[in-house]
Amino acid sequence: MMIRTREGTVAEICVEREDLQEIRVEIGGSRMPALVYTDISGRVAKGDRVLVNTTAHFLGLGTGGYDFVIANLNNTKADITGAGHIMKLRYTPLQLKCLAAEEQQSKLHSVIESFESLGGRPVVTIPLHSMLGPICALAKRLKPGVKTGYVMTDGAALPAAFSKTITDLKKKGLLDIVVTCGNAFGGDLETVNFYTGIIAAVEAEKCDLVIVGMGPGITGTGTRYGFTGVEQGYIIDGINTLGGLPVAVPRISFSDTRQRHWGISHHSLTVLGRIAKTTSLLPLPELEGTKLEYITGQLREHGIEKKHIIVFNRGEEVLQAMEDYGLKTTTMGRNAEEDRDFFLGVGASVMALRGLLL
Repeated sequence: MMIRTREGTVAEICVEREDLQEIRVEIGGSRMPALVYTDISGRVAKGDRVLVNTTAHFLGLGTGGYDFVIANLNNTKADITGAGHIMKLRYTPLQLKCLAAEEQQSKLHSVIESFESLGGRPVVTIPLHSMLGPICALAKRLKPGVKTGYVMTDGAALPAAFSKTITDLKKKGLLDIVVTCGNAFGGDLETVNFYTGIIAAVEAEKCDLVIVGMGPGITGTGTRYGFTGVEQGYIIDGINTLGGLPVAVPRISFSDTRQRHWGISHHSLTVLGRIAKTTSLLPLPELEGTKLEYITGQLREHGIEKKHIIVFNRGEEVLQAMEDYGLKTTTMGRNAEEDRDFFLGVGASVMALRGLLL
């Protein structure tokens, strides 16, 4: 078996959102936290009997270590509402129907069908979801009227509702549109893939700034190619295919204790050196002496300096932007004080957009 299930009783409703409930469920005498995606299982109430997927918690996983309600056993009937016939979570017991922006029933079909080119427009691609908030905050600080769209891929968490970052950014007016593509679901718009996700954000929603990347919970194995962040490579190629300018945000840290993530992470080195077949704009932070020497050495060693357009910018303003908007963003459990270089790298990427978009 690949799934562990248990029946339980809803003991407490902790958080209520439009598309998600955080609850505590009593199973075998213990109260465990669990999530309810209301678009899948409907809302639950205290005292309801529920069927729960306890696999991740049982295995002691990190970001994915949540129990999830599969069904409310007190209310087993649900009906489809609204238009659309594109399926997500396809061919699983939980497959769900959505209205994709590009399908013929959609009012956006003709807009996406008539698309020709991005005309050199910059599109930002990120390898980690933790970069989304700082980018949105600094963009808003630099240009208060900027309209920002996020194209969420299916490389990590599939429900947009899982992301507390998205909820927080929307509440603070830092993120305007979320497009969930592939098997990711729950955005303001749904699309079949990230190509049409970008087109929908730019052409249909008229976003000034478009950011493409996975939701929370990147998967990695420590091997060269065994991580879901490889998607950034073919997103770079896809942006070029659409006639845009890919702006690739690298993963940089001198606080991570794992050698493979020291300096420019092996994830970014693999993506930029081996996976991406086309050129991107690669902004890097202006770090102090030995750190700068280390990352420039990595760029030479992996042939990245000859393949991509490298620009250096100061990224410190991102720290003030995060403070201004009350963002408490962490990456791998580390905040901006504990992993300053990571956030400076994110800031440098936004500063590179100043003359291009912002």
